[in-house]
Amino acid sequence: MPILTRLPNISEARQEMRSGRLTSVELLASCLDRIARYENDVHAWVIVDQENALRRARELDAMQARGEFQGLLHGIPVGIKDIVDVEGLPTRAGSRLFGEQPAARDAPVVAALRRAGAVIVGKTVTTELACFDPPPTRNPWNLSHTPGGSSSGSAAAVAAGMCLAAVGSQTGGSIIRPAAFCGIAGFKPTIGVCSTQGVVPVSRTLDHPGPLAGNTADLTEIYRVLAGVSGAKDSADAVRFVRLFGFLEELADAEVRASFESTIQTLTAAGLRIDTTELPESLRPIHTHHRCVMVREFAEAYGSRFRRDPGLFGRCVSGLIEEGLTVSDGDYQQALALRDSMYADFAVCLGDAVGLLPSTRSAAPADLSTTGDPAMNSPWSFLGVPTATIPDRLTANGLPTGLQLIGVRGTDTHVLQAALLCEPLLQFDRIPRTAVYLRQ
Repeated sequence: MPILTRLPNISEARQEMRSGRLTSVELLASCLDRIARYENDVHAWVIVDQENALRRARELDAMQARGEFQGLLHGIPVGIKDIVDVEGLPTRAGSRLFGEQPAARDAPVVAALRRAGAVIVGKTVTTELACFDPPPTRNPWNLSHTPGGSSSGSAAAVAAGMCLAAVGSQTGGSIIRPAAFCGIAGFKPTIGVCSTQGVVPVSRTLDHPGPLAGNTADLTEIYRVLAGVSGAKDSADAVRFVRLFGFLEELADAEVRASFESTIQTLTAAGLRIDTTELPESLRPIHTHHRCVMVREFAEAYGSRFRRDPGLFGRCVSGLIEEGLTVSDGDYQQALALRDSMYADFAVCLGDAVGLLPSTRSAAPADLSTTGDPAMNSPWSFLGVPTATIPDRLTANGLPTGLQLIGVRGTDTHVLQAALLCEPLLQFDRIPRTAVYLRQ
């Protein structure tokens, strides 16, 4: 069976399949070839479900031979973060809490992908309970650097061409940060848009499932399937951008800030309208309140088991639970109330514009004891607003940085349309060293 020398994006794959020039099995085989060649270095997967994936691809090819197509994602290989239930596969969540019992049914986000014709390749690596203990996964751009977390395997698998898209989740910065570190696109939807049923919890009021993909067009298609929304697009002419000056941009290191400045200049020179505004001062303590809610709800989920079996939990996870057990009811309720007032202030500040910030404080650290700092992302998880990242430039040592786009709640498709508008202007067309080897 021929192995593709270049992986198509989702739109290209759909066109090739509908013309009869590509089959689901051929596309899947090309992804499996990349897994076989590079997984020992990247460690993106917990389970590669090759047998069931090939069975599904053959079923889809039989449909294709009859001139039938399952849906928008017919034959598209997708990875699933191992906190999300996939029928017939165990959900381990990177933790010793869970055994080998297979999930009885798909989580709704997985069921939606199957209905659209996606081929589930397997389960991708997550940090322990989607928190901060570092995973075995490596960054495909440089194997001595972190891929970020907690959607580590999802980001690395997409970046290395092992699948065309993946499902991740974000409670702090677990989609946007690894996507940016690995030079791909990621999207955290408005809170509640994508179902958390069948997803191992971190924080019941902050958890956001969402997609990662190689580019914004693919990201948008996966999002629409996960969220069950129509394909209608906002007008690109209606997008107005705002650079969000203030305490968040100041957190970025010098190289990221210089990259961001150059990106703003590039977009402005291309004719985009980019206004500037200062983030409301009321948002300055937002990291503290996000942390309060996250650790309190994490302790609610796992505190009882931690008291009985503390040895089952890693160092970072144990610290989070212990911290959460000390959060008082009053502090927790105050943080929730402040979230509402902070969101109101932010919505007035941003209006109908799309905010722009760097996606991360730095490029991927060369410190495998960390997954990086989520400080650029956790405010938007706390407020529950839609956030995208697209790759924009490379640092001096050849690691990608990302452009983060932020909207108010319910403007998911508007934010994605803004990302679609920016992406070709940034002309980021490089692929990581590992993917170069895979595609030769």
